[in-house]
Amino acid sequence: MTKIISTHSYRGGTGKSNVTANLAAVLALRGHRVGIVDTDIQSPGIHTLFKVDLNAVNNTLNNYLWGHCSVTDTAVDVTENVVDGDGNPTVPDGGKVFLVPSSIKTGEIARILKEKYDVEDLNRGFVDLCRGLELDYLLIDTHPGVNEETLLSIAISDALLLILRPDIQDYQGTAVTLELARKLEVPQLFLVVNKALETFDFNELAQRIFSNYRTPVAAVLPLSTDLIQIGSTGLISTQQPDHGFTRAIETIVDSIE
Repeated sequence: MTKIISTHSYRGGTGKSNVTANLAAVLALRGHRVGIVDTDIQSPGIHTLFKVDLNAVNNTLNNYLWGHCSVTDTAVDVTENVVDGDGNPTVPDGGKVFLVPSSIKTGEIARILKEKYDVEDLNRGFVDLCRGLELDYLLIDTHPGVNEETLLSIAISDALLLILRPDIQDYQGTAVTLELARKLEVPQLFLVVNKALETFDFNELAQRIFSNYRTPVAAVLPLSTDLIQIGSTGLISTQQPDHGFTRAIETIVDSIE
């Protein structure tokens, strides 16, 4: 049975897509079949981390939601794009990464914002994708904030990773999202603190956030110039396996496995 994991943040800019992509890579490195759905239809971006040229992609999540294709037709096998620092594929036999991207065409983004879509179609798409691709894990990269689509993703999830920065605005928004997730009875809730200055005491920060929210802190991820240098053109977890960020991602995967 596929385990569905939503990654969410109350505000944009938390590094949610970067965390999601690196989680997928580490799961695949452990031999799992992983699917990712970019449901941030208003501002998609996770495809860049897997070097996917959307101009060469025939079908996106938008096409599925408009009834033009099946959801499995939108899945792009990006396993070969999970590479090390020398550009060599790293995923062992048995591991797979599939990405369902959203369109970056301005007209298609405007259309989906204007016409909306049936969120139940999205729900059915998740189920069909898990079955059709025989996934071990489905990672749902959500749109920041709280809306109907986000609540649906959270409601059907086996685990929710809430990404936040050590910032007062993130703290307040995360409290709202946690309250909703508890009402939706999500089986597993984890907090992931991202972009923490390396001068911080990570253990003290994790303990303080746990005390405030009474929710496990899966990891504290450092703010790293290495990530800035990569600039969303690749995955630090495979390019720099000994990096502090990578070790923290491994810790998150240990929690959700």
